[in-house]
Amino acid sequence: MKLRRALTLFDVVNLVIGTIVGADIYIVAAVGAGALGPASILSWFIAGIMAIIIALVFAESSSVLARVGGPYAYARHVFGDFIGFLVGWSLWVSSWVAIAVFPVAFVSYLLHFLSLDPIMQGLVKVVFIVSLTLVNYRGVKVAGKVNDALTVLKLAPLFIFALAGLVYFLMKPDVLMANYTPFAPYGLGGLGGVVVLVFWAYVGFELVTVPSDEVIDPKTTIPRAIILGMVFIMFFYLVTNFVILGVVPWDLLANSRAPLALAGYMLLGPLGALLMTIGALFSISGSEEAGILSTARILYAMASDGLLPRVFASVHPRYRTPHVSLVFQNLTAMVAAILGTATQLISISVFTLLFCYILTCISLPLLKKERIPIKAILGFFVCVYLMVNCSVDSILWGLLLTFIGIPLYLKYATHQPDATFRILARQLQDKIQARRERRFLARFLRLISDFTKKLK
Repeated sequence: MKLRRALTLFDVVNLVIGTIVGADIYIVAAVGAGALGPASILSWFIAGIMAIIIALVFAESSSVLARVGGPYAYARHVFGDFIGFLVGWSLWVSSWVAIAVFPVAFVSYLLHFLSLDPIMQGLVKVVFIVSLTLVNYRGVKVAGKVNDALTVLKLAPLFIFALAGLVYFLMKPDVLMANYTPFAPYGLGGLGGVVVLVFWAYVGFELVTVPSDEVIDPKTTIPRAIILGMVFIMFFYLVTNFVILGVVPWDLLANSRAPLALAGYMLLGPLGALLMTIGALFSISGSEEAGILSTARILYAMASDGLLPRVFASVHPRYRTPHVSLVFQNLTAMVAAILGTATQLISISVFTLLFCYILTCISLPLLKKERIPIKAILGFFVCVYLMVNCSVDSILWGLLLTFIGIPLYLKYATHQPDATFRILARQLQDKIQARRERRFLARFLRLISDFTKKLK
């Protein structure tokens, strides 16, 4: 039985925007101020162009092989089950590491109003993860209701902040000029490392290719949607960071753990700081809850088909949730959150994700079986550039976490390789649906669409 094709261009554009834009902007906004000064705005433009190039590779790959599974389908079709498994595993690792990033970011914004010693900071991280684990432990219905509440204030503060900033610059252009001078006080030597961290805010476009069997005319719709969505996102990010760097002196911004809260204070006073902090805390909590829900079910599904130890397929007798997978996943992520910093964890997450990206760039010409597309060549070198600019410890940790999948594949997946692809593809499709329903902007655009249809 085939899936029903129902997603239009408007739906898929919403999917691109809703999948990518979330808590990331609150976390990595102005991350390069200490290394580059105002010139860090360049990293958002460069990372955006790089993301668009790789997104175009995914778009063309989906037009050649319009099959459920996205990157899994491409790698498995070209290289076989083992590489397909590693691609899926690397994406799961990247999602797992991302779960550890959000508690660190949550504490950073909380510190803008509360003074916490290192022990209390660690305790807050533990409470943050444990509370969301309990929400998911008690059932997906409860988790969904909590996430619905968390989406209300996710991105609205950013739109208010950006609009207020642009009006402020029209009234006080001298402040803008002063904060952007000098433009590159330290030169551009640290640009590569900053681009790696900023690139994390653009990832997620690979998920849009997964439900290709449910898209109307996927060979045309998906590439167009990716281009439109990515251009909008880059513009949105550039405007937001342009305002941040324009209202806060770069040397002050470099020492801030909550850049948007500080920028909100400089622009709108205490009310602005409160608005941005609330937006950050809600957005970070919402993204973490959605990540916990979807990532744990990948472990559950793979274990259910014998691809991982059977204990991860255990279901709670009362709440009917994959409680063992949830507890294992979140306890290990909690340790990473306590021991690691946001920049370290983001770099590891990006590095493991690049493994999937670079294999997709290699797969495209083999899928087309003709001359190598220029976008595939550019995408390959973009991935290499980002990989070599990751820190050494991030590279080592990324390789270790990725290659842990090899013995797992040899022990479990080799007995039923077809199940490997099927489960990973299905779970990634579930993940993108979860993200689609839990992103404020996608839901907001959907409401507008429904409203305009009623008017016609």
